[in-house]
Amino acid sequence: MNPVIIIPTFISARRRKEGGSLLTTYDHTTPISQPGELPRLLHSLQKVRGIGQIVILVASEPSIENQAAEKVQIAAAQYPSLNIAVVGAPELALVQQRMEQLGLGKLSKEIGLSGYGAIRNLGLVVANTLGFDAVVFLDDDEIVDDADFLQKAVYGLGKLTKKGIPILAKTGYYFNSEGTFLSKSQDKWYNHFWQQGKAFNKMMTKAMRGPRLSRSNHVCGGCLALHKEAFKRLSFDPWIARGEDLDYMLDLRMYGSDIWFDNQWSLRHLPPETESEGTRFRQDIFRWLYEYRKMEYSRTQIDLLQVKPSSLEPYPGPFLEPGVTKRIRLTAFLRSLARPDKKAYRKAAKAATGEATLYAQRNCSKYFEFQFVWPELMARFENDQILRTALVQCAAQRQIGVDAPRQAAAIAAQAAGIDPGATSEIRLNIAE
Repeated sequence: MNPVIIIPTFISARRRKEGGSLLTTYDHTTPISQPGELPRLLHSLQKVRGIGQIVILVASEPSIENQAAEKVQIAAAQYPSLNIAVVGAPELALVQQRMEQLGLGKLSKEIGLSGYGAIRNLGLVVANTLGFDAVVFLDDDEIVDDADFLQKAVYGLGKLTKKGIPILAKTGYYFNSEGTFLSKSQDKWYNHFWQQGKAFNKMMTKAMRGPRLSRSNHVCGGCLALHKEAFKRLSFDPWIARGEDLDYMLDLRMYGSDIWFDNQWSLRHLPPETESEGTRFRQDIFRWLYEYRKMEYSRTQIDLLQVKPSSLEPYPGPFLEPGVTKRIRLTAFLRSLARPDKKAYRKAAKAATGEATLYAQRNCSKYFEFQFVWPELMARFENDQILRTALVQCAAQRQIGVDAPRQAAAIAAQAAGIDPGATSEIRLNIAE
């Protein structure tokens, strides 16, 4: 196979980035002034056998998007043995312009550098345009220790099981800072109504005892491999606050496919300390209420398979059942009594019955509407030599230090067959 490794990285302007909008509040960001965890991952990838193209997607606030991409390009240049392409705002502008030229619309919400799902979708579009037949997603706060990591990533991918079922998506697992794959979530009294770690550990223990490849209820987004027949058909959900990887598993099932767990494919996950537990739990509230409402909506669609919580035991089924709103509210209240960041937890408890519920109701159908567009978009881009050439040239210019926004404008003009001297509007659009 010909896989590409895709690594999203998140850059912030300040040392402590206060929560942004719902979709731009990330688990961790790297301050523009600090190296962050990405160089550590790139260093570890140098020893991986058979490694080919690496694409780094740079997400940041608009005010520093060019500086953020330059920062990542400088970091990438420290590893000349790796073939790294940096994708930032100028490259995204090329994709968006090409979509408009093809009559597909801009789709800036669905494919972009803002929000977990949209960022992964941009990675899939780039991979498809450049002709790769598999994508391996990594997170920037991981370390790869196994020289055969990539070989294990594509093991079985695109093959058939003994029952003739195609393996089009698979996940591995993480070792944490304590050297275990089990969740460190504590079984405390304030988590009585929210035993997420306990349920996860039960699922993982069973999967690790089984055959190498088994049907999975879980996905590690930073250890995820997708065959092109999966990602050409299904996008990630841009409307989910976090947990877009697990959501992708549910989407696969709704559309008649599955994800597989490989208990011999692993890496180390060493994230920086979470700045606000309460803020992260608030994101989880939006995530689980949205997921619950989305699954409820999917059962009204005759072209989708029904996915019931009972088929997702021991995890994540219990978090997708009726009564989840009450459990969330009780957990947030109890944690506000015992955990740090009390104010954030109280705010989270309030969100459970207010804005999170409203958000889920307003947006639960949008992913399925987008899915009518995605396969056509991917089919059009698969053999789109214009966009492919533009992206390759833009990446090459980044590597030699040319002003990427200006270069992207010139490439876009050339790709569209427009005189560069008469493309001030195109230059402006892309530079912005």
